[in-house]
Amino acid sequence: MAAALASPRCCCRPSPRASAGRCRPVARCALPSEKRNSFSWKECAISVALSAGLITGTPMLGWSAHASPLEPVLPDVSVLISGPPIKDPGALLRYALPIDNKAVREVQKPLEDITDSLKIAGVRALDSVERNVRQASRALSNGRNLILDGLAESKRANGEEILDKLAVGLDELQRIVEDRNRDAVAPKQKELLQYVGTVEEDMVDGFPFEVPEEYSSMPLLKGRATVDMKVKIKDNPNVEDCVFRIVLDGYNAPVTAGNFLDLVERKFYDGMEIQRADGFVVQTGDPEGPAEGFIDPSTGKVRTIPLEIMVDGDKAPVYGETLEELGRYKAQTKLPFNAFGTMAMARDEFDDNSASSQVFWLLKESELTPSNANILDGRYTVFGYVTENEDYLADLKVGDVIESIQVVSGLDNLANPSYKIVG
Repeated sequence: MAAALASPRCCCRPSPRASAGRCRPVARCALPSEKRNSFSWKECAISVALSAGLITGTPMLGWSAHASPLEPVLPDVSVLISGPPIKDPGALLRYALPIDNKAVREVQKPLEDITDSLKIAGVRALDSVERNVRQASRALSNGRNLILDGLAESKRANGEEILDKLAVGLDELQRIVEDRNRDAVAPKQKELLQYVGTVEEDMVDGFPFEVPEEYSSMPLLKGRATVDMKVKIKDNPNVEDCVFRIVLDGYNAPVTAGNFLDLVERKFYDGMEIQRADGFVVQTGDPEGPAEGFIDPSTGKVRTIPLEIMVDGDKAPVYGETLEELGRYKAQTKLPFNAFGTMAMARDEFDDNSASSQVFWLLKESELTPSNANILDGRYTVFGYVTENEDYLADLKVGDVIESIQVVSGLDNLANPSYKIVG
């Protein structure tokens, strides 16, 4: 039941170049810590206490007397920070694909670097953009055959067509730069990176690993899916209805993404309120009644799923244990909490395998949850990112209503869908 992206009535991105339009810029609330320049591990520890509310049930700020979760999750900073973090959700999704094709990455990287080039003031940015475009064009020309060789045979024709569109688009972007049309650069960059992402997805041939037998009969997303979440925002004169586009990644979290997509098709979240919005996360998914998750009508019990973490370099996710419990402090997760709008599962504090239906989106705060140095990675299952209108997550409040979540694409990648089972 795919649905096209609805045009939000008042959910456009505020532009620093234009104040007119159907929607006024919305002020973001900053935590006091944003005014300080130095990162404190004490503050990071406080963020763990704040994140206690990511468990299912009533959010909490305290720990039980016998629990001491802070000490083992603060390894040395040099271990955690391995390089400049990627914060763009689209880039995170591209790099998370199970492919190994250097040629296409050499086209992708300079196109992504255009974002940094555009941070330079005025038209001087275009000189840097031009270098990015020439580098990408040269990489495409030199590596085209290697890229074609990396395509799955069944997807080769489509991939070849997209590469042709990418080459034409790069020429168009070059002309935009030559015309010194700075405003037209970012939209064209976005279009070209979508082409790159499509080509990279066409390199994936089948599903890359076997889900453990104990979870293999659950709803599984064997690939990716895109959904649109429409939220009715109350008591805000600047924003009324907003549609958040979310990409679910089953390549790295098939059980978790499959569980969520199955619930979406059951209309489980439709009409549900936002239940937590505290500047740290936005959270929902706790149904009415005593149960803290989805009750499977076929069993009469809450359906739970395991903690599921894909580590960069591993061929399959680890299940049922945090990376801390496994002693893998140096490990980098394939889907990190790097982006504003990172989507993950909430669970019981002391039960790694207790997630059911409660989900949360991270509201990125640079000091409390620094990219590549946060203490959420490896503790909670990330299974997607908000890729459009993510900035407006900060405007959601408790009581705002999810009017609907609809599948845009990828429903055919859902295996073992329980929503089709009567009863």
